[in-house]
Amino acid sequence: MKKVRKAVIPVAGLGTRFLPATKSMPKEMLPVVDRPVVQYAVDEAFEAGIEHIVFVTGRNKAVIEDYFDLHPELIGTLEQSGKTAQLQALESLLPVAGATSFIRQQSPQGLGHAVWCAREVIGDEPFALLLPDMVSFGGRGCLAEIADLYAQTGGNVIAVERCDPTETSKYGIVGCGADVGTGFEVTAMVEKPAPANAPSNYYINGRYILQPEIFSLLGNQQRGAGNEIQLTDAMVRLAQNQAFFAQPFNGCMFDCGSKEGFIQANVAFALSRDDMKEAVFDMLQEFVRTHERRVEAA
Repeated sequence: MKKVRKAVIPVAGLGTRFLPATKSMPKEMLPVVDRPVVQYAVDEAFEAGIEHIVFVTGRNKAVIEDYFDLHPELIGTLEQSGKTAQLQALESLLPVAGATSFIRQQSPQGLGHAVWCAREVIGDEPFALLLPDMVSFGGRGCLAEIADLYAQTGGNVIAVERCDPTETSKYGIVGCGADVGTGFEVTAMVEKPAPANAPSNYYINGRYILQPEIFSLLGNQQRGAGNEIQLTDAMVRLAQNQAFFAQPFNGCMFDCGSKEGFIQANVAFALSRDDMKEAVFDMLQEFVRTHERRVEAA
């Protein structure tokens, strides 16, 4: 069993749901409290033992590459101002030299195409895939959990969570087979099934460990939903010859690709921090009381 050393983080999306904010700022750079969304995915990858991250970028995404680089002017200003804590915080977030690659996806052709663009850097190795819009919240990162299951099973491993059974049409849903370790065998993968046709209410939450054979399948994958090359379609084909396993995530994922999920993530992360949780909690309580009074007055 080969070690999972590399991870792919696709950041080429246009972020149209957050216009006009994303007209000049990549959606991956929107802050959850005081860190951009993409930073959480990077932290999660390194926590799980990943050694090299491949960012698949697009036009107007150069700011992401700059973010993960040194900023001599900022460092000099912090040093002169004696802001040691801020300087140390910045340095702790900086990947070591050579630990990142940036690949350009020239046109948006779907998640499957974005993953395929990373094939030359990944090579003939299993790799992790993290969708940065999905921000992991809990005591331990989601990728670390599925890496533990991968160490027991090999093959392909995906992270899952439960959704409301009436909302399966919003997600990619998996079928549940025999229990394996802390997870289970995947017997089916269905994209956005109607509740009556869903094999379960476990949905794929944006974390994967995949074998490199997925690249050849993506290379000849027919376009699917949205006239795009869909990763799930290639995974279904791969499952004909390779085992897939699922690990239920013990934390929760916030979908920061939606406005509601983005707000939820900011509140949750703020309330988890000792330096601001009391002030934020008091503010939320006052907001709710004020809102209730306004509703009663109306």
